[in-house]
Amino acid sequence: MQKNYYAIIDIGSNTMRLVIYVQEKAGRLREVENVKAVARLRTFLNDRNELTEAGIDRLLETLQSFQDVLTIYKIEDVECVATATIRQANNQDEIKDAVKKNTSFTMRILSDQEEAFYGYLAVVNSTSITEGITVDIGGGSTEVTYFKDRELIEAHSFPFGALTLKEFFSSTIPTDEELEQLQKFLTKEFHSLPWLANKEVPLIAIGGSARNLVQIDQNIKKYPLAGLHQYRMYDTDIKEVSNYLVSQKEKKLAKVEGLSKDRADIIIPAIEVFHSLYQVTQAESFILSRKGLRDGVFYEKLSEQIGTLLFPNVLEDSIQELINDYDLAPKQIMHVQYLTRKLFDSCKQNGLANFSKQDWMLLKRASYVCNLGEYIDAESSAQHTFYLLANRTIDGLMHKERLKLALIASYKNKTVFKQFLQPYKSWFLKEEWKKLKYLGSLLKFSYCLDATKRQIIQDIHIKVTQKKVILTLYCVQDWMPEEYQAEKQKKHVEKFIKKDLELNFVPLKKA
Repeated sequence: MQKNYYAIIDIGSNTMRLVIYVQEKAGRLREVENVKAVARLRTFLNDRNELTEAGIDRLLETLQSFQDVLTIYKIEDVECVATATIRQANNQDEIKDAVKKNTSFTMRILSDQEEAFYGYLAVVNSTSITEGITVDIGGGSTEVTYFKDRELIEAHSFPFGALTLKEFFSSTIPTDEELEQLQKFLTKEFHSLPWLANKEVPLIAIGGSARNLVQIDQNIKKYPLAGLHQYRMYDTDIKEVSNYLVSQKEKKLAKVEGLSKDRADIIIPAIEVFHSLYQVTQAESFILSRKGLRDGVFYEKLSEQIGTLLFPNVLEDSIQELINDYDLAPKQIMHVQYLTRKLFDSCKQNGLANFSKQDWMLLKRASYVCNLGEYIDAESSAQHTFYLLANRTIDGLMHKERLKLALIASYKNKTVFKQFLQPYKSWFLKEEWKKLKYLGSLLKFSYCLDATKRQIIQDIHIKVTQKKVILTLYCVQDWMPEEYQAEKQKKHVEKFIKKDLELNFVPLKKA
């Protein structure tokens, strides 16, 4: 099958990046190459606010290097976009002409509104957050937006970024007075936009400085899950990282785990932007989006294919990607989901379990990816299922929700469940993880009822007596393999319904 590759070059004030995407079966774009160059173009602006000849040379050298990388791929389309430094340069026409003459690229200079818009578009198309404030701090500008019901309401670009804000400090590690001066400046700037104050919604951060903040926090906490996208922090977490960095000696700062060496001198002012904005907005939490401006540009391109800028359901699209990637059988998925719903509703209606609507949503999602680890190895399917789901980015799911999905979909037995849960036990109340165990055992039992993937059980009837639950299963073919697997698994269901479970497999009578 022919793969379609697309590329974007992002010319920022601090870094330049080439990112190459491949279009998946479901239509979404997956990153396959990410090349970074620390060009620091901002430092090449002279007194006349023009990019110097040395700066233009640095830009062209980097673009020519990117051009060499692109020869490996059959690229359908290349987008080359520039942000704050080129936008603010008084000789931008000269820069554009130099790029056109010396490379195969046509550089598009984004307006501040476009830059803010693409950040917003990336967030709403890669998370399930319906209302929030985005912040993207680059080297020379900081973009903020406010969206509600996934629609962009407000957008603004501040003419300061991590490179310009570090001028508040006389050295990389600021004094208390310098830090206080920066905080006062940022608070005043953010209060100049009335729509930012006291919003009490998530603050979603984009860009390299935000990624570094999260990586440092994860290292401090010895965070057990992989992945940065949709990682959540709070006010105290941001302040703890800031205090930790300020307490370091300058030479040791670049060696801090999780901090890129090229960001060591700008990470403290960047974190102050996040912390000040968190306080001004009275944010509900701080969430990282790994998808940013570059992704937003391509989401706009994809909209030409799907006819809308906003993907209707981010999470469903992500689950469909999992189904495609691990070659799961849609027919079996839908049948297992049908059987699971029958059992779930019967347990609820007969007072056998205290299930909620939210429990069904968890169970439904897990039914799509139940035992996807078989793709790697059938014998250790549960282990692979848990690891893949717990550690793979799933757009639309926060880390804790992703972990819940992994625990339910990978359920094998109580012992294995406890092994998987152990590093995360403090994340849940006892009643929460017990509920996850029950949901997992119910899904595993349903999966056993289609052990041979023939969809032979067409209907289920439950009768509850004082001492036991009688489950009558109506079959259209021989049921011996399903009966064997279900009898093995039923003890896990019996533990949460607190009754014996009697299984009666009978032929379905034809009308």
